[in-house]
Amino acid sequence: MKKIYLNLKRFDIPRCFGGVNDLGEKEEYAKKITSFIDSLNDFKYTIFFQESNLIPALKVAKNIYIGCQGVHYDDVEIGHNFGAFTTFRTAKSMTSIGVNDVIIGHCEERKHLNYLVSLGGNNGDINLILNEEIKRATSQKMNVLYCIGEKIEEQNNKYEILKKQILTGLKDVDLKYITIAYEPVWAIGPGKVPPNKEYIEDIVKYIKTIVCVDVVYGGGLKEDNAKMIASIKDLDGGLIALTRFGKDFGFYLDDFKKIVDTYKGGL
Repeated sequence: MKKIYLNLKRFDIPRCFGGVNDLGEKEEYAKKITSFIDSLNDFKYTIFFQESNLIPALKVAKNIYIGCQGVHYDDVEIGHNFGAFTTFRTAKSMTSIGVNDVIIGHCEERKHLNYLVSLGGNNGDINLILNEEIKRATSQKMNVLYCIGEKIEEQNNKYEILKKQILTGLKDVDLKYITIAYEPVWAIGPGKVPPNKEYIEDIVKYIKTIVCVDVVYGGGLKEDNAKMIASIKDLDGGLIALTRFGKDFGFYLDDFKKIVDTYKGGL
């Protein structure tokens, strides 16, 4: 079954605060999204919620999977650490409430880690950090959507970049818990030109020569590219975030359904 992921980032912040949330406050937001997608019953759906919305979503989810947005590279251990992780979300804190899916390595997380590393005046390999996060997640049997992708300045050596992200990020990891999201960073965002079918096909085939896992398109599954993405046989699904750009910029459930229907029509 094809996999459709939804990354809700911080789309829970109301518009009066500068966000894009028109769907409701507090528990209403999570329950409305979860119930709507739960009713579709055509793909394997996973929603990556904000932490405050995880429990409300878990309460109503029946046929879909509820995931969190990242986990820390360390965790509680008997005789080692009783829970001294202020500001951090650990894998055990998530599985203890019933969350068994997580997104790791998204370009926004990579940007944050690169910034922290740069403050120290060096160019450390953030894939090593992501590898520790993934190992913590999989040690708790969490399913990981691992995002990889090249930036605009890395396109000339994109294969080397992707290979390093895969081999370092997934070193000593149980691959049965892993799905890769190919996320061409240079093509993400309003006004950016997405890669064509041939470009994506080439990258996906390359990824699958390195590691035997499912691969989904992580550069934004939209209504205008969903049919093309669906036609790529080596792809196993896609990742949706914002559903509408321009004047009414935001995430809308009816647009989500249109994207999914368009994708279905291209299979």
